[in-house]
Amino acid sequence: MPLSIDLLCVEAANFSVIEAKHPEPSLFGVTDGKAVGTYLEHKFRVFLQERYEFVKGNSANGVDFPDLGVDMKVTSIRQPQSSCPFKSARQKIYGLGYGLIVFVYDKFDDPVNKTAILRMTDTIFVEQQRTADFQMTKGIRGILENEGNTEDLMAFMSEKNLPVDEIELKNLADEILKNKPEQGYLTISNALQWRLQYGRVIEKAGEQAGIRSIYKGIERI
Repeated sequence: MPLSIDLLCVEAANFSVIEAKHPEPSLFGVTDGKAVGTYLEHKFRVFLQERYEFVKGNSANGVDFPDLGVDMKVTSIRQPQSSCPFKSARQKIYGLGYGLIVFVYDKFDDPVNKTAILRMTDTIFVEQQRTADFQMTKGIRGILENEGNTEDLMAFMSEKNLPVDEIELKNLADEILKNKPEQGYLTISNALQWRLQYGRVIEKAGEQAGIRSIYKGIERI
């Protein structure tokens, strides 16, 4: 059966329930978030492969489910953030160009059995149009609503240290005047790679259109 976004969300919720009951010896004592993320991403991919047909992502196309336009992120509730390839500064304004399925976990080590359990506190789907930066889009939308012009937009984006030169800044401002960006809900920090922070989407999941609360844990450790 072909995988769809709706089925992906259903199975992510099922996987979250199952994983919370699974004691994993290989993760006992592991504090490296990248190792935990790699484990969980691989396990969820295998979980889906047993049930559905889908195109598997690779480093060339940059997203885990390219036919769905969705990337998978795994992050700890203690510091809910991850990195993401930088393609263009306009991603901060118009979104990453794909949706996100985000697994937020809390890790519990059992010293008696020497196993670890990953309990999902939140599993969230962020639609593509909501993946821009919250403050950047909020500011831009406010300027447009107050009859702002190209110069106002350029000044605002420059103050926000958007990583572009003057020519690209002007081109972006002109584009924004013709194409008002949607309100984004990620916090995207400038770096060699974008740094995505998920505190706001965790808070808004299920309350805001375009941010689905797929699964919510009953308790947090």
